[in-house]
Amino acid sequence: MDIDEGLIVFLILLFSWSEYLWEQYLSIRQLKIYNTNNTIPDDLKDMLNEESFKKARIYGIDKSKFKSVKEFYSIIFTTVILHKRWIYVAWNKSENIAATFNVSPDREILVSCVFMTFVTLFNFVVNMPFKIYGTFVLEERHGFNKQTVGFFIKDQLKSLLLSLVITLPIISIAIYIIMLGGNMFVVWLWLFTTVATLLLLTLYPTVIAPLFDKFVPLSDGSLRKGIENLASKLKFPLSQIFIVEGSKRSAHSNAYFSGLFGAKRIVLFDTLLEKYDEEKKKTTGCTEEEILGVLAHELGHWNCSHIYKSILLTEVNLLLLFTAFGFLFKYSLLYTALGFPAGQEPIIIGLIVVLQMILAPYNSILSFFATAMSRKFEFEADNFAVSLDYPNELRSALIKLGKDNLDYPIYDKLYSLWYHSHPTLLHRIENIKTKLSEKKQN
Repeated sequence: MDIDEGLIVFLILLFSWSEYLWEQYLSIRQLKIYNTNNTIPDDLKDMLNEESFKKARIYGIDKSKFKSVKEFYSIIFTTVILHKRWIYVAWNKSENIAATFNVSPDREILVSCVFMTFVTLFNFVVNMPFKIYGTFVLEERHGFNKQTVGFFIKDQLKSLLLSLVITLPIISIAIYIIMLGGNMFVVWLWLFTTVATLLLLTLYPTVIAPLFDKFVPLSDGSLRKGIENLASKLKFPLSQIFIVEGSKRSAHSNAYFSGLFGAKRIVLFDTLLEKYDEEKKKTTGCTEEEILGVLAHELGHWNCSHIYKSILLTEVNLLLLFTAFGFLFKYSLLYTALGFPAGQEPIIIGLIVVLQMILAPYNSILSFFATAMSRKFEFEADNFAVSLDYPNELRSALIKLGKDNLDYPIYDKLYSLWYHSHPTLLHRIENIKTKLSEKKQN
């Protein structure tokens, strides 16, 4: 490895380690919050008791420690991969595997598919201990895991297979577009990924999601009637209301709407519905009015066109990334620095190196601003629910969901600023109170 090649690897690792150390610093700040704040905030005292607050604090500590171990493993693994030039080793092994099927090394698209399959399977195996620990130790310890071993294995295998089925054709077409070259390949690549993204978003609710969970229509009753009335009032193009059996996977709760174009589906997790939990000996979930408050928030995302704004940001970002890729991917040192012999420059390697490694600083900055934008969207959706006269229902629902999910409500400001795509519970409650006060004054 000459000086220039070594400098490229050094700069990649320098940023990776800098980001790792920064995030560890943030985690230490948050861990200090967990360890020193034992008093329930005033806004939550009417709905939280000492026991549930303590459980949320311990859950937060356990998650923080697990996250730190996982991130330390990840940075060490990344360092070893770059230092040992394992990316080239993986490519070389992929060529050998392809050769056993009479695929010559010059058939780059097929070799790239073998490479992606090999890397995906390798990562699947290497990361499995963390998935097992997170599910059957961490989540189990705090009463959230509902998966059996058989369900978990089936779930992971389906995810792996689906990942390959979706990724390999997209990668193949992308490489073909780049191989055609020309001054416009960046535009064609961007248009293709845009179409692929929109297609996947369209297919997800009706084709992909049912592969993993069972969706059943919400039965007739006061809740269904209330949701239909709310949708009708807002002219929301509701097609169906479903209950998803999330309780087979986890005790965490959620609700969302899906459907990119035309008619849309509202989906409620069965854990969101109010019921008595025999195992925990307490009532969990939300009342019907609180669920309507939650859905008023979700419909606020639709009313404010947050999904389309997010897609627009994603597409602008992709165009910038592909433009940078167009300038950088023919830079030979990017490949020789990873161990490739002179003249061997596989496109899939260029995509990985440029988009994930060279542009990592840009990706981190963009992620920070995207997270900030997401928090702004959440406040706007809360404000919309308040405008529909659901402030108290939304507030109590947020507190209940935070309690049921053991969401510790106190966060370090820097930690929250960097990580949280949603405002903290206390910030949301404060915002709801402010907007309700402003509404009364008007």
